[in-house]
Amino acid sequence: MNWLILIVAGLFEVIWAVALKMSNGFKNITADAVFVGGMAASVWLLAVAMKSIPMGTAYAVWTGVGAVGGFVAGIAMFGESASALRIASAALIVAGIVGLKLAAK
Repeated sequence: MNWLILIVAGLFEVIWAVALKMSNGFKNITADAVFVGGMAASVWLLAVAMKSIPMGTAYAVWTGVGAVGGFVAGIAMFGESASALRIASAALIVAGIVGLKLAAK
């Protein structure tokens, strides 16, 4: 269950990152509120997951889910580049996340 909580925490990291982009330098009150709420939820869920998942593994997975999710959101929502090198690099992050999950006790 804590692994699912950790993945959801990473998804909230993506939500707050997208909201930060949409906040236009904290000039969009709705995006600002989503940013604050998403960040609070993300960190709280990370803390819950860390009760049973080693800190180094949990933090790496949390940031990896956020990084890959942010990468995908950037392409889908903001028209960012989807070059082969960028996709391969994101795939390496996913491989690292899977490796950490497999290595966790």
